Amino acid sequence: QVKIEKEKVYIRASKQALQTQRRTKMMAKCISLSNYNLSSTNVLIIGAGAAGLVCAETLRQEGFSDRIVMCTMDRHLPYDRPKLSKSMDSHPEQIALRPKEFFRTYDIEVLTEMQVAAVDIKNKIAVFKDGFKMEYNKLLIATGNTPKALSCKGKEVENVFNIRTPEDANRVVKLATSKNVVIVGASFLGMEVAAYLAERAHSVSLVELEEVPFKKFFGERVGRAVMKMFESNRVKFYMQTEVSELREQEGKLKEVVLKSGKVLRADVCVIGVGAVPATGFLKQSGVNIDSKGFIVVNKMMQTNIPGVFAAGDAVMFPLALRNNKKVNVPHWQMAHMHGRVAALNMLAHGMEISTVPYLWTAMFGKSIRYAGHGEGFDDVVIQGDLDELKFVAFYTK
Repeated sequence: QVKIEKEKVYIRASKQALQTQRRTKMMAKCISLSNYNLSSTNVLIIGAGAAGLVCAETLRQEGFSDRIVMCTMDRHLPYDRPKLSKSMDSHPEQIALRPKEFFRTYDIEVLTEMQVAAVDIKNKIAVFKDGFKMEYNKLLIATGNTPKALSCKGKEVENVFNIRTPEDANRVVKLATSKNVVIVGASFLGMEVAAYLAERAHSVSLVELEEVPFKKFFGERVGRAVMKMFESNRVKFYMQTEVSELREQEGKLKEVVLKSGKVLRADVCVIGVGAVPATGFLKQSGVNIDSKGFIVVNKMMQTNIPGVFAAGDAVMFPLALRNNKKVNVPHWQMAHMHGRVAALNMLAHGMEISTVPYLWTAMFGKSIRYAGHGEGFDDVVIQGDLDELKFVAFYTK
């Protein structure tokens, strides 16, 4: 309660409310949900990750009172996917981005285990894999990416995982405890999984094609410092090599054979060799997709099709700090901004994306935070103590 008397403002609130730092914006609801045909919506959001959820929330925060439908292949309501490699034993409800009541309160419908197979741009219809069709007025495509699989012999062996869901992460922890783990790929996911399992597994081996982890991203010096920290925590690296075969015993993984000839004992294998955009369903749609499968958008997150927006890991967008060069930035903070900008432009606000990419990771109690887009840097200037991982690195070109 707020009361104003002359030049004084009196606020009455509970002690608990005053102590919390979280602030909830006023949000609209759907005015006449009961009047809608089940197979039509004003806004359809394909994908329920950070970009999709922020888009839906922003629409409601801006007073949008028409129907919003999100659809996802996941079994769960939107959750914090980066936690799958940082806190692998988390259950879906522990990492939920919003409680169930939130979606009911603000009339944001989420269709789980629903996969879009095609989009009819001309007639504004999304066709689902099970044959269900939904008409829309505005569309956001925020499907993210799909993890790459290995192409080697034995890739179908049991206990080989791409971590995509909470169930995947939970199962890896269960199978890896006191066992031998091999992780393929020194990506952020691969390194975070290695850090998480180092204290739980009997052994953790990491296989990587590059000379040092994160070389292209952080540079060789920072990469070696991170590698040293991992080695001091019992993680064994096998660099500049690849997997040639996954061997099984009674259908389950037994060994990982490297192209170098080394054979690693393995009860569990986690794959972290990158991802591709989940945009295959758009190939015949008319939406502009580049040669790598990324959806091309402008500064307002609009595709080449009026009323169709795209956001998140699956897009190439103009980055202001790189003179509007089209880039892909598959990180959490950027997905948030994409979703917000897309929502505002669905409402004709004329908002342009203009933000500095930011990411963070945590391994063995050390947090690495990165701001900018240092692709193709020429030099790295280090201030501080790299050996202690107490430093600032400047990436210059």
